[in-house]
Amino acid sequence: MNRKGFLQSLLGASAFASIPYASYGKSGPSINELLDRISLPTSGNLFGFSAEPISKVKIGIIGLGNRGTTLIEMFQWLVEQDRAEIVALSDLEEKKVIRAKEKIGLWQKVIPKIYSGEATEWKNLAQQDNIDLIIIATPWEMHAPMAIYGMENNKHVATEVPIAYTLSECWKIIQTAERTRKHCIMLENCCYNEEELFVLNMIEHGVFGDLTHVEGAYLHDLRAHMLSSDYYQDQWRLKHHISRDGNFYTTHGLGPLSFYLNIGRGDNFEHLTSMSSRELNLSRTAKNNGSKYLDFKCGDMNNTLIKTSLGKSILLQFDVHTGRPYSRINKVVGTKAVHDGYPSRLFIDSEKPVFWGHNWLSESEYDKYREKYTHPIIQELKEKSQEFKQGHGGMDFIMIYRLITCLNLGLPLDINVYDGVMWSAITPLSELSVSEKSQSVSVPDFTGGKWQTSKDLGIMRKI
Repeated sequence: MNRKGFLQSLLGASAFASIPYASYGKSGPSINELLDRISLPTSGNLFGFSAEPISKVKIGIIGLGNRGTTLIEMFQWLVEQDRAEIVALSDLEEKKVIRAKEKIGLWQKVIPKIYSGEATEWKNLAQQDNIDLIIIATPWEMHAPMAIYGMENNKHVATEVPIAYTLSECWKIIQTAERTRKHCIMLENCCYNEEELFVLNMIEHGVFGDLTHVEGAYLHDLRAHMLSSDYYQDQWRLKHHISRDGNFYTTHGLGPLSFYLNIGRGDNFEHLTSMSSRELNLSRTAKNNGSKYLDFKCGDMNNTLIKTSLGKSILLQFDVHTGRPYSRINKVVGTKAVHDGYPSRLFIDSEKPVFWGHNWLSESEYDKYREKYTHPIIQELKEKSQEFKQGHGGMDFIMIYRLITCLNLGLPLDINVYDGVMWSAITPLSELSVSEKSQSVSVPDFTGGKWQTSKDLGIMRKI
């Protein structure tokens, strides 16, 4: 792909209006100049946004592969409590829609309307009159077009990660949400994991003092998944690694870290630099397992460094090629304490520095902190629902429970549209930096300047 085609794939065609084709060589416009060209006006008026209460949320689900099928299960308890109802299902493959309908029929009386077969059938679901909320669990590049179409058809939207695939889509998502006054949430389940909620609660109670640095990651051996001809339809996820290089999956690590740092609520991402290692692991595994795809552009490990407006640093890592135990790192460094995840460990600093003997808390000391700072959401759901441990150890159910409860009560959502866009935009920005030999790239302000105002975190609210 030539430079113009590459940049258009990340920025969108609007960045290139009136620039002569010959300008796209080395002497062409800089990345930051092109980023300025695609910036659109936003008001930031959806911070704290709440819609009218919906006593029973009527749901349509688009995409019924592995992730969509898992999400269906998270609704069972809410349906049985008469707080939600799945009224429509859509997937390209009819067998997936039928399988999902049969599963829902075990615990819901209403039979969902189904849409399948044609590539545009999901639009008919989005137009169905009795839907309040559309759930999107399709391949990445379809998330933004589907979310925008859903909001244009008067629906709230919840999309799997990422919320957008290009930077121009990021701007369009925000403008559409602000204009239609519809919720558009990215379903980042890792924000609801017990460890991340425990760390967040400690931060909110001052255990870490002032934060200076955080680290997060998506380190997950996905070679078997991506090389399988069945797991991801048409191996769509593997194909991204053939033509792209950067951090493709930012939000599992970055979502919780952004809450720790109050990103969008008093601080913001300012600039980043990104670097990828060489690629070896995926291509060797592909060759050894007879894959028809053997050459990959994406390096085995991507490191992206982000600086915030208040001077904090973030290290974000991405590696789905290497055989290793799963980790999101979840490191938090403050003036009073340090946390490392996988496994979760805590260090509490003393007021007087010592020469040596810097040890993690003992198991019994750690347990005292874990009990004292268990997040209110976890305490609440342990009392309310035995389903609380469903989906990735419980975080999937908590995420869906919080979403539906906020819609039931007419409350602002925990994760707003600006959050989803800011966390997702790091992917194309990392690709731009990698392509320009790790050049520093400015992160656009998607909030219309509203990040400068301190705001409470919705995820700390007990409901």
